[in-house]
Amino acid sequence: MSTQANNDGTVGKALSVLDLVADFGRPVRFSEILENSNQPKATLYRFLQTLTNQRLLSYEAERQTYSLGMRLVGLAHLAWKQSSLAPIARPFLDKLSAATGETIHLAQLDNGQVLYVDKCNAKNPVDMYSQAGKVGPGYCTGVGKAIMAFLPKEKQERALRQQAYFQFTEKTHLNAATLRDELDVIAETGFSYDREEHEAGIICIAVPILTENKRVLGGISITSTTTQTSLEGMDVYKSILSETAQQIGTTAANWQFPT
Repeated sequence: MSTQANNDGTVGKALSVLDLVADFGRPVRFSEILENSNQPKATLYRFLQTLTNQRLLSYEAERQTYSLGMRLVGLAHLAWKQSSLAPIARPFLDKLSAATGETIHLAQLDNGQVLYVDKCNAKNPVDMYSQAGKVGPGYCTGVGKAIMAFLPKEKQERALRQQAYFQFTEKTHLNAATLRDELDVIAETGFSYDREEHEAGIICIAVPILTENKRVLGGISITSTTTQTSLEGMDVYKSILSETAQQIGTTAANWQFPT
């Protein structure tokens, strides 16, 4: 359990149980949750009962399994409308997708991690980790690095400390020092790349979405594979990618996003 959950008391602990159930990605039995939780058995059971009563979890009596509750669907929909760039950006993503034929990702940063809030698939879809609603690492994704490069220094340093630096491929950043060097380059050029850092064979070019006063709202990327093109080949999209990000930033200028 995270230190943050402990600091947030009962609510934080209950939400960490909710996260634990979600992480399984399938209906899960009490014994499995208990095995992966730091909570005492009686406390864990009480949290599960409360979450079920509040419809944040659903309990299937016949199979004796817990899964995410329907109340979360409503909350997720409201969060998508109120707190994400997705509704504003969608028309621009559709145009970019149609013009390039490539996979388009829209993301925002959440506690140093990338939250994919929308995705347009390529004409010939390729199986990859990133999907709308998924959380990915900030340090080894093009869109994550694009966002972090344009954060104010204090927030950037906080985001750097929040990275796990797990080595997904031989090209993954392993520490804050090398990542910080690349962020400086991205801040100069305005473009970020995923050089197969998260998944072998997956590459992308990304840019931040900024307001007129340079506040970072999120990031957008065009993703392809090494079998279809190269990093140099992705540069052909620089102009249209920058233009799309600027259009989204301008349209979102008067929208109050969470900081």
